[in-house]
Amino acid sequence: MEPKKLRRSTTDKLIAGVCGGFGKYFDIDPVVIRVVWALCCALLGTGLLAYIVCAIVIPSEDIYTSY
Repeated sequence: MEPKKLRRSTTDKLIAGVCGGFGKYFDIDPVVIRVVWALCCALLGTGLLAYIVCAIVIPSEDIYTSY
């Protein structure tokens, strides 16, 4: 069995695919992750910075599926 790898989603994305990638990795609906992330942005103020960092650091799926 191949180990799971965290990748940004290219099919289930609204901005950069970060929440879609987390949804695939944890096998839950990405909408739940988007709601939690939005609450972190609104209440804590750190969600936006974390999203930007994740969008830069986490590789996209299409890099590894092209060959």
